This record gives sequence, structure tokens and C-alpha cells, in this order.
Amino acid sequence: MKKIAVLLMLVLSVMGIYSCSKDKDGQAKVKVMLTDAPGIYDAVYVDIQRIEFNVNNEWHTLNPVVPGVYNLIELSNGIDTLMGDILLPPGQISQIRLILGSQNSVVVGGVSHPLNTPSGQQSGLKLNLHTTLEAGKSYTIWLDFDAGKSVVATGSGNYNLKPVIRAYSDLTNGRIQGNVLPMTANTIIYAISGTDTFSAIPDAAGNFLISGLPQGTYNVWFDADAATGFNDQVVNNVSVTFGNITVLPPVLLLP
Repeated sequence: MKKIAVLLMLVLSVMGIYSCSKDKDGQAKVKVMLTDAPGIYDAVYVDIQRIEFNVNNEWHTLNPVVPGVYNLIELSNGIDTLMGDILLPPGQISQIRLILGSQNSVVVGGVSHPLNTPSGQQSGLKLNLHTTLEAGKSYTIWLDFDAGKSVVATGSGNYNLKPVIRAYSDLTNGRIQGNVLPMTANTIIYAISGTDTFSAIPDAAGNFLISGLPQGTYNVWFDADAATGFNDQVVNNVSVTFGNITVLPPVLLLP
């Protein structure tokens, strides 16, 4: 009897392992990354507590690997950080919801100011993302938090956080990469297509990367700070396709 019981336990254990493996095979793995469009602040700290996905009209929760405060300014120019990964059923992701905590702040001129967040903590920030998940496949989704547009000065020394966030996946990620010099021109790069405008600030070596671009043709405008005396420059008709990086020739701005 003992041998039969042991054998039965082994069979049930194997069946459990097989079932678990089969369930995972029938799902899609989604990796979530956080990145940032450029901002002019010393630091923008955002308290991210939870991320939720609406798949086939049902909500699924991802608790970040490290829930808490992230400095968005450290996550620009193609730099991102892993928020976590989750197994989701195959189907349509129609919406993502980002739940914020209360520890949000901005540093301006070396001085820290609290960021008032009217609606983010309770109901969550809802982002539209229409991506179809297939069983057994892996996906990457970026949450592009635009620090420059999200922080609003009230005029009385106070700041509000009104998050502007784009969500895009590896299936909908067009990119433009390049280099602009001299750094003393304090250049901001804009990729413009119709009414859509995306931006980047180069790093200390003049390199930049604009991600999450829809497919299409862009005019890339290198906007030098007028006070520096350098002239702007435009590269027209830059083609962008999903899954590829469009690399521009180096740009040298002249006085």
C-alpha cells in the first residue's frame, strides 16, 4: 500500500508540473520597462506602486520589482529600467493603468518641491495600448513618462504632476538615432510628423535616441539655444519603420 501511495504521489506531482508548464505555454510573457522623454529639471521623482493590464476586458496586476520612487531624468536617451514581467492570457491589451503613490517630487535649481498629484494615486492613470498577445510569445512594453510635459509649475512656487505617458511595444517601436555637436549649442532635437512631435536631449557626447515613433516620415529639427549663437538645422524626409533604428549622419551646428 505504501508503494502504491508513493507511486500515486509521484504521478500527481508530475501531472501538476505538466499542468503548470502547459498553463505557462498557453500564456504570453510581457516585460514592462520604464523610460522617459527629456525634461529640464534636475530630477523628477515618481512613486510607482502598481501597473495593471486590461486583457480581454479583465484586469491583471503587475507589482513592480521595486515599487517606489524612480528618477525619470535618469531614464532618457534610450535608457530604461525593468519594472517587472507578467504572464498574461492571449488576446487584446486595450488599456494599461498606472497607480502612483504619494512620494512624488521635482528638484529645480537644487531645491526639492513636492509634486501634487490630483488623480494618479486613487483611480490610476489610464493609457491606451492596442496590442494583440499570442500564446507562448514574449513581448516588451515601454511606459514613456514625459517628465518635461508632466510637471506643471503653478506660478506660486508649487508644482503639479499631470502625467503625460505614452505606451508602446516592441511591435510598435520606431526609432531615430544620431549625434549633434557642439554641446555648447544646448540643442533639443524634435522629430515632427504632421501634428505629432517627439523630442530628445543629447547626452554629454552629443548622442541621442528617440524611441516609440509611429511608422512614417519625419522632419528632424535640431533646435539650438538662441542665446548660444548657433543656427538650427533640419534633416527632412527621415523614414521610420517599426523594429528598426534609423541612424542619421552626424550633425554639426554652425554659428
